[in-house]
Parts: sequence; C-alpha cells; structure tokens
Amino acid sequence: MAKVCDICQKGKLSGHNVSHSNRKSNRFWQPNLKKVKAIIDGSHKTIKVCTKCIRSGKVRRAL
Repeated sequence: MAKVCDICQKGKLSGHNVSHSNRKSNRFWQPNLKKVKAIIDGSHKTIKVCTKCIRSGKVRRAL
C-alpha cells in the first residue's frame, strides 16, 4: 500500500538532508495520512486521507 492520499493524490517527496559541512544524504517527506470512514458514492468506505483534505472539508465523514 502506497503512502498516497486517496483524494488529492499527495505522495512521498524526496530531497536531501544537508549537514553543517554541506554533505548531502537522501531523505523523504511523507504526507500526514489518516484512515477515515467517509461517505463515497452514498456508501461508507475507509480511505486514507491527508490531514489537509480533512481540514479543508474535501471529505464527508461517516458518523
């Protein structure tokens, strides 16, 4: 299972850790994903959604 938001398709980003001596090593930034029970096409489904989509109201949660 990939770390990808089911709503906005936000995924893993790559870059470098840069030390004080300017040496570079690879690193990754992961999206902050939560498992949420949401209403998709009239039915309840569990999806992985980033917290930005939850806060912005792009997901209608099932209670």
